[in-house]
Amino acid sequence: MLFSAAADSYEWAVREIRGEFGKVPVQRVGADIGRVSGPDVSELAAACGAGRIMFVRHLTREVGGFEELPPSYELAELILGELPEYPKALAVQAWTDRAGTGGSYFHRISEALAERGVEVTRSGQEWVVSCFEGPRAVLLGVNRLTDSLSDWPGGRMRLARGEERVSRSEFKLEEAIATFGLKLPNGGKAVDLGASPGGWTRILRLHGQEVWSVDPGYLDDRLRGDRGIHHAATTAGRFFADNRVRFDVAVNDMRMDQVLSARMMIDAAGHLRRGGLAVVTLKGGGKNPLDGARRGIAELRAGYDVLHARQLHHNRNEITVVARRR
Repeated sequence: MLFSAAADSYEWAVREIRGEFGKVPVQRVGADIGRVSGPDVSELAAACGAGRIMFVRHLTREVGGFEELPPSYELAELILGELPEYPKALAVQAWTDRAGTGGSYFHRISEALAERGVEVTRSGQEWVVSCFEGPRAVLLGVNRLTDSLSDWPGGRMRLARGEERVSRSEFKLEEAIATFGLKLPNGGKAVDLGASPGGWTRILRLHGQEVWSVDPGYLDDRLRGDRGIHHAATTAGRFFADNRVRFDVAVNDMRMDQVLSARMMIDAAGHLRRGGLAVVTLKGGGKNPLDGARRGIAELRAGYDVLHARQLHHNRNEITVVARRR
């Protein structure tokens, strides 16, 4: 099967895969793409879903490799032959190591399937056709969305950069909510630790949360008139010492050591309702980000059930962890 990982985290993804499945053959076939033989795609997807493998972002079953894609009829036959029944619609995702988006491959595959009466979208289907143009070959994969980890090409989620954005950090929380299907309670109360300038606060508000934004720094002017935002211009420790609010959601995107971030979330757990949701980014840093992330997650387990842990597209050198207060 084919898997994707951030280019500078590829070695950690390989280490995790081999830690889970033994010394299976792994071959790098692109800057952020590898091929692994041995485990079933569902087994690997399950390990990723459980947070035992954090640096893999996307999976697909490889069904062919070519110097150039075959003619339309052959291409459609190959794809449709991999499916348990004739589909009404398929998602097609294409990307490349080169400059560009892989759009020409998307259109060639789409046209081949349309000739056979199959509707094509870019996402939102039960089955996903993946096409990756690497330095030596064009690789084709077919996989169930449930085992693909992401509904974006190679896990490369693209979000619009509108003028309403407060900071780039917004993308991380927005991607986590979409990727993991997080459901924030209607009219819930959320605390955003290290909130300045307010990117995560803005996303929480978009999802219907009343937000306590904790940071000695400023909030963006566009947030100040929102009565659903309470800016506590103080540190997290001082805030929790005086706080009497019970929260449904706690988030933390602070730039600090993984263990310190996790311990701050343990402090937050005492102010979360039972079953409350926590989202924290564990910053990579250091020579061994994998072991650092594992130490942070071990700390979190003192107060939470860890639901997800993965390096998402917008994380760069971080791991996003989603947990639920016990």
